[in-house]
Amino acid sequence: MGQNKHFHFVGICGTAMGAVASGMKARGYVVTGSDSNVYPPMSTFLESQGIPLSEGYRASNIPADADVIVIGNAISRGNEEAESTLERKLLYVSLPEVLKEHFLRGKRNFVVSGTHGKTTTSSMLAWLLKNADRNPSYMIGGLPKNLGGGAVFTDSDLTVLEGDEYDTAFFDKRSKFLHYLPECVVINNIEFDHADIYNNVDEIKLSFRRLLNVVPRNGIAFVNGDDANSLDVASKAPCPVKKVGMSEDCDLRIGDVVYHEEGSTFTLDGENYSISMVGEFNVRNAAMAVSAARFAGLSADEARDGLLSFEGVARRQELKGEVNGIKVVDDFAHHPTAIKLAIAALRQRYAGARLWVLFEPRSNTTKRSVFQKELAESLALADFAVVAAMSDLHKVPEAERLNPDRLAQDIKDFGGTGWYLPGVPEIVDLVVEKAQPGDVLAVLSNGGFGGIHQKLLDRLAK
Repeated sequence: MGQNKHFHFVGICGTAMGAVASGMKARGYVVTGSDSNVYPPMSTFLESQGIPLSEGYRASNIPADADVIVIGNAISRGNEEAESTLERKLLYVSLPEVLKEHFLRGKRNFVVSGTHGKTTTSSMLAWLLKNADRNPSYMIGGLPKNLGGGAVFTDSDLTVLEGDEYDTAFFDKRSKFLHYLPECVVINNIEFDHADIYNNVDEIKLSFRRLLNVVPRNGIAFVNGDDANSLDVASKAPCPVKKVGMSEDCDLRIGDVVYHEEGSTFTLDGENYSISMVGEFNVRNAAMAVSAARFAGLSADEARDGLLSFEGVARRQELKGEVNGIKVVDDFAHHPTAIKLAIAALRQRYAGARLWVLFEPRSNTTKRSVFQKELAESLALADFAVVAAMSDLHKVPEAERLNPDRLAQDIKDFGGTGWYLPGVPEIVDLVVEKAQPGDVLAVLSNGGFGGIHQKLLDRLAK
């Protein structure tokens, strides 16, 4: 692959695609790209790097002299550029393959995986290494506040990757993380998710077993010692395994956990640590980040220092504003377990407040009925839960769809207070009418939710 000069990225405006395209440009390759949605900030970032962009997918976008076509994970058969690539028998690869050959080979790669906490844990780990002057490369799916952006490629031998079990491309159904040449793997937890590509949790566990199968003997896997699925996956791993968790048989034990309004403190392996985030899941994320950082060569003091200055990740319990004593908080949670954990953490941070959860089912899994009961159980833990309409319903067969009316009723059956209101205006009307000073309004979505955060703040101000 090294002798090829011109890379054309199909779906270049995705966060990871854009970052890698920019990294390839910095290495002296000619880079072009196309996307159906060419808009800031990614479009302006790529243009500032001198990368020509085409809006829309057309066979004519592929330059005649392109050596390699990089086809993004969002691209499916029927896409004009993908079809043209196949017809012309051009050399095409997935994004993880480009990463592997141009950025990861020969490096010490730290892959953070699991159903929940990947973004926060990988952001923490990258920050611990950066704060200790190790200058790591990293590629993370969210926006870590300390790091400025989600992806940077340096000349350091350390790379931190958020390891996703989602598939690689339409022509490669293996999980992305299998391409990442891991020396160290973190498995935070394993649950059923991605119902559009997995049928059950056993299929997901098989992917994680395959990941551990490529960790070398001089590498390591840190697994959640309190999670049965993680322990099962690691039970026959050919690499060294250390269990991190709160139970007695963990190799690295989390203890003395104390939560207060401004954060949490805990011990790990006899050392004290503090983070400015609340909730058991954030303590677990921090313990994993510290374990991996110590394996990378950091001292306990360096890890402690980094955690103290870690500011978190955008859209994770992020306070967007407060009006008349009513707080609006943004959170990314969309899996039932993540919703449960987010509610528990918000209860710790805002003790005594009435908690509203405004939930938009947007992921491929939550739009399906697979979690009909579990979503209701989680949302019923809030004082008030409002469920919004689902987008792109044509992508989910009617028989498999979540029933939002029933979800609202199920929330009540589980002892909560629930409404299903399809539109953002109706939700804003209801909340503004019923919210009281001291309430916390938590917006849970993995998308934009129609800009509801600002609309709530604007209306409350009136």
